[in-house]
Amino acid sequence: MTNQTDIKKLAEQMAGSMKSFDNIKDFQKQLMQSFIDTALEAEMEDHLGYPKHEKADKPNKRNGHTKKTVRSDTGDLEISTPRDRHGDFEPTLVCKHQTRISGLDDKIISSLQA
Repeated sequence: MTNQTDIKKLAEQMAGSMKSFDNIKDFQKQLMQSFIDTALEAEMEDHLGYPKHEKADKPNKRNGHTKKTVRSDTGDLEISTPRDRHGDFEPTLVCKHQTRISGLDDKIISSLQA
């Protein structure tokens, strides 16, 4: 879990390289994209019951990723949704066939509190 001190340190590090509001928006977009990809991987790990790169004797396994573009408040995000061999993985942060993300900030906050 990230605390306020970590966030402040990150902001101080990034402040030197941010020369315009567009730089801040680009960073926000990259951060959102990275968070979504990481959260989807965590959902897949929970779905399959074992971490990535760990050997498991289960019939359902990871089966690559699907690239997908979703629209958000920060602009278009190119995310990578993990797939499983049985095709029964149903992500909750960004659902299948969802092309627009609304209220993502609320979802992120609730997932961090869980």
